[in-house]
Amino acid sequence: MAARHTASAPACARSHRAATLHKPPGTQKPRLFRPRFHWELLVCGVHGHELIGTDAAQLRPEETIVAREVAGVRWYRCVRCDSWLPLAPPAKPKWDLPPTRDEIELPLRGKALRDRVVLRIIAIDRAIHFLVLGLLAAAVFLFAAHEIRVRDVFYRIVNAVQGTNTSPAHPAQHGFLHTLERLFTLKSSTLYLVAAAAAAYALLEGAEAVGLWYQRRWAEYLTFVATLVFMPYEIYELTLTVSALKVAALTVNVLIALYLLFAKRLFGLRGGAAAEEERRARDVGWEALERTAPGSDPQV
Repeated sequence: MAARHTASAPACARSHRAATLHKPPGTQKPRLFRPRFHWELLVCGVHGHELIGTDAAQLRPEETIVAREVAGVRWYRCVRCDSWLPLAPPAKPKWDLPPTRDEIELPLRGKALRDRVVLRIIAIDRAIHFLVLGLLAAAVFLFAAHEIRVRDVFYRIVNAVQGTNTSPAHPAQHGFLHTLERLFTLKSSTLYLVAAAAAAYALLEGAEAVGLWYQRRWAEYLTFVATLVFMPYEIYELTLTVSALKVAALTVNVLIALYLLFAKRLFGLRGGAAAEEERRARDVGWEALERTAPGSDPQV
């Protein structure tokens, strides 16, 4: 018996030391010129804390890692951000006991949560591209189908507003009107090709948006490849004219490509998908909660 007790002591010490060294989100000071984003606190600030057993009459001993009762006050641990919150026991509990572990779907934590937030930000960006390109494709299709009628209406409006006699035989020589008139010189077949290209690009962006929103691995590869394919064109555009919008767009796409390549470990980089799953398992789940649970009751 003594031997078994002595052998288990180092393991207990390591477990207590691991829990003691665990620093919940918000307790670590950011490094100089390197802000630290506490994704758990950001998400809890938007959606609220994830607490277990707030509507249960009693607590089981195995639930001490997420809920404890001290001096008539229950302390609930947010299973996302690790905050301990004091609440009075429920006056009218709905259940005798909290749900079992098998019945609980734990929220994401750590880098898994960071990846979800970042990927959804990229998905929103791609969804905006999808809408803009889709509207552009529809507009060009309609323009190509009714080019003659639209051209006649265009010249009538311009002449009525400006009091001029602009027509295909006497076009404007400069300015915005001249740019618009150039559209009417394009062949219908060319316009249909432009519209088809815009529609195809919109579908690509839409597929990226849906896949990234649901954190699909194929969408990460698709977004990375598509971003690299169009990057030379963005660089070429900058060699013609430089604008803040073009620079910002290129910078964002470079950051997206680097994030997907290194943080998401594409193409086997930094261990690939296996290392990604191992990291996710380390940050999420009951084992992670047990590993980071404090060894003593929280004090009022």
